[in-house]
Amino acid sequence: MAFAIVYLVWGSTYLAIRIGVHDAPPILFAALRFLIAAPLLLGYAWLRGARLPAAGRDWAVIGFTSLLMLVGGNGMVTWAEQWVQSNQAALIVATSALWMAGFGTLGTKGERLGRGTLAGLVVGFLGVAVLVGDGLRLGSAPWPAYLLLIVSPVLWAGGSVFARRYPVGCAPPMTAALQILIAGVVQFVLGLAVGERSRWQWTPEVIGSLLYLAVFGSCIAFGAYYWLVHEVKPAQLATYAYVNPAVAVLLGWLVLGERLSAMQAAGTAIILVSVIAVTLASRRATEH
Repeated sequence: MAFAIVYLVWGSTYLAIRIGVHDAPPILFAALRFLIAAPLLLGYAWLRGARLPAAGRDWAVIGFTSLLMLVGGNGMVTWAEQWVQSNQAALIVATSALWMAGFGTLGTKGERLGRGTLAGLVVGFLGVAVLVGDGLRLGSAPWPAYLLLIVSPVLWAGGSVFARRYPVGCAPPMTAALQILIAGVVQFVLGLAVGERSRWQWTPEVIGSLLYLAVFGSCIAFGAYYWLVHEVKPAQLATYAYVNPAVAVLLGWLVLGERLSAMQAAGTAIILVSVIAVTLASRRATEH
């Protein structure tokens, strides 16, 4: 059930973000999404018996992973989707699975990369180069938007691996709720600081996408993802990275009429094949 939620809901969030930032400034939009979600998830965690962490070390880990995954990783995607189509954003973010495999080799608990995994990583990044290069050639989005999309999965993967290496003493729903709350507060202050308040518009599209992202994307799907981080192997967890883009591409086409050029379609195929190959190679390595 947790995998199904992450697969389907997160695959649709790229579309919801794209719709929302059409009328709303991206940083405040992301902040309000989290500030709506945080009390809901905090209440759920408290009712389930979860309590706030007692150790300062736990607060530090929660804060650090929130900055990496939500403020950095998710925030960059939200900002970039002002220009980049939701299908392209989802495909580039799919490389988080490649970065997870790479970061998994670091430290004393790191696992050595096999030849198949290493080859998959190289091919995957080649696919990103093809996808982004053709997007820049067509002038569909400014280069800083693509740059942030490339950096976003690096931060997300780094935060995921760090969270797995340094588990905290409170239950996953409480941990996820605190991460969301911290990200919402940080982004709200940042959005006000850069003057986004004057650009805010309450439209039906903004309200609908905010509520969907807050309840389904942040409360339900992020809670399910953070539970999976501690319950399954990284190779299994990384499978969401090639299901989400498929859902996003389909929804982008059905709802917004998004299209991929021939070169972008080739880059898409390269990325998805490489992510699947890396995931399967990692799984075989852990089984042996």
